[in-house]
Amino acid sequence: MLKKIPVAQLKIGMYIDRICGSWMAWPFWQKTILLERTEDLEKIQASSLREVWIDTAKSRPAALAGMGGAGGEGGAEEDAEGDPGAPETQPEPEPKQAQAAGRAGLSTAPRRALASIAPVGMGDEVQHAVKLLSKSRDAVHSMFNEARMGKAVSVSDAVPLVEEIAGSVMRNAGALIGLARLKTVDDYTYMHSVAVCALMIALGKQLQLSDEEIRQAGLAGLLHDIGKMAVPAGILKKPGKLTDEEFGAIKAHPAEGHRMLAATPGMAAMALDVCLHHHEKVDGSGYPDGLKGDEISLYARMGAVCDVYDAITSNRPYKPGWCPVESLRRMAEWSKGHFDPVVFSAFVKCVGIYPVGTLVRLKSERLGVVVELTAGQSLIQPKVRVFYSAKGHAYLRPELVDLASKSANDSIVSREDAAAWGLQDIDRYWSGHTQFA
Repeated sequence: MLKKIPVAQLKIGMYIDRICGSWMAWPFWQKTILLERTEDLEKIQASSLREVWIDTAKSRPAALAGMGGAGGEGGAEEDAEGDPGAPETQPEPEPKQAQAAGRAGLSTAPRRALASIAPVGMGDEVQHAVKLLSKSRDAVHSMFNEARMGKAVSVSDAVPLVEEIAGSVMRNAGALIGLARLKTVDDYTYMHSVAVCALMIALGKQLQLSDEEIRQAGLAGLLHDIGKMAVPAGILKKPGKLTDEEFGAIKAHPAEGHRMLAATPGMAAMALDVCLHHHEKVDGSGYPDGLKGDEISLYARMGAVCDVYDAITSNRPYKPGWCPVESLRRMAEWSKGHFDPVVFSAFVKCVGIYPVGTLVRLKSERLGVVVELTAGQSLIQPKVRVFYSAKGHAYLRPELVDLASKSANDSIVSREDAAAWGLQDIDRYWSGHTQFA
């Protein structure tokens, strides 16, 4: 039986089945937890959550002592009638569409339409995105390590993370996607999965997929590289060139990931497909099955683009990342044989010709960093924070310029290389952060 109680009444031995509030306020990444440690209880009671649902059948009897209706027949009636102030004893029944979603590997909780999420400015979203990425990193780290130890992935635990990422992307895609690019080398495997999740959601929106398809695409992006948990860490983090044997171990990760996910009850078919086929290429030269053209599903073709973009824009053990514009240029060169051209074109529209974090030179001979892409406006007229004089080779007082504004009277003339100008940590001009707490 499920019973809603104030967090102040929680005791060691209680099994928490769900929370009443935001997943971001929940101090753990798992959706459910058996309270066994005092420090975990203290974390919950110190959070902003006020109530939780406990499962009395999965809780230890000693933890339920003194709780009316905690067990036995007629418990719900006892709570409802015998104690007017007692908490509710059952959550609202789930609608049929939510139950169906649960069987498909998605959330069973009521969810609002993604189109109803109002967009916000970069400044309003970036602080939330920093916190979300920090929690996401910890969640994926725990999830993947459990997979490394042979435990099945819990879809119900992954779904709240996907939902939070989807919300952030819908409010302002540039914040989360831009920040995710700033991952450290040590965090790469885990943060890459978070970044690809966000990119898949943004690309799904650009391709006008349904809300359910967008959410499934996000889940697929989150889990696409889980097979790397079967690859020795020494190979994943090797700074030099891989041997043929080591590269063979890397190429086995899609099949290993598919095997892990296939063992998970209720895993969505899209996640299985993207995990297995995100390294396929439209010309048939990819792996593991050498699929070509329409033999590759739309979702796997989306996964291929998102996976490569985040990989080449990130610092990895064997190479520093390219800037976003250079990455798109290189990908455009490869697109004929590697990527689906329609999907790649949609991806460019999604992240912008000048993605967030790109260093650009303006007609006014000022350098600035792209801060934000404005929905519905030209891809070549983003908001830019200028901070350097190309003529005087001197720093300027940072100023935000909306190139789409008539008063700006300025435009981008080129993409610039920060190293060539001796500029360091240019990301601070748009994010205010270089890594996550």
